[in-house]
Amino acid sequence: MKNDIGYILPFFLGNDNKKTEEIKMGKYLIIVMIAILVTALCISESSANWTYTVKRGDTLHSISTRVGVGVSTLRSWNGLWTNHLRVGQRITIPTQTVAPAQAQGGSRVGVDRYLLARLVHAEAEAEPYSGKVAVAAVVLNRIVSPRFPNTLAAVLYQPLAFESVANGRVYTNPNSDSIRAAGDAINGWDPSGGALYFFNPAKTANRFIWTRLIITRIGKHVFAL
Repeated sequence: MKNDIGYILPFFLGNDNKKTEEIKMGKYLIIVMIAILVTALCISESSANWTYTVKRGDTLHSISTRVGVGVSTLRSWNGLWTNHLRVGQRITIPTQTVAPAQAQGGSRVGVDRYLLARLVHAEAEAEPYSGKVAVAAVVLNRIVSPRFPNTLAAVLYQPLAFESVANGRVYTNPNSDSIRAAGDAINGWDPSGGALYFFNPAKTANRFIWTRLIITRIGKHVFAL
């Protein structure tokens, strides 16, 4: 490339009758401009976030307070299921307010069945088996929807998404039915009919949830879009 520059520049600067050399120079300048643009975009994207290395005594809460980013946001960005951190662990600190998971839908392939079963058990322990599968399906439907985060941890920890996450019940060990229901949902069974929301109409006063289009009811839960 260095020799090409030395060959092309004299014609570009002074010889009007060397059209082929001018064409070469034009192509070269286009390539350079594209390279500069790609580099700038990469720098811009990487500078949107920064990385923090966990030190002894750090907790997710202390890091959250220090950097001014909510615990739930840190969990979503880093795919964290618990508050446990290890010394030397690198944590991405987002400077954007919208989680990257919201940019496009994810996939149900590879979803952790046990983690999903925790939510099923916490939200639908007393529900019929099809209702358990439907609750798991709602979570998976959110993962693949571009309207929601695209990982299991990000969906579960989305602020105000699930009462059992807020009150800590989600951390109880799931029973065998909940584990089996999570597996059936991962394998494609969706009794909810593609729902993105579920709620118990006898227990919620949330105005937003009542605006959703109800598509089915299983046990005590209503499923909606």
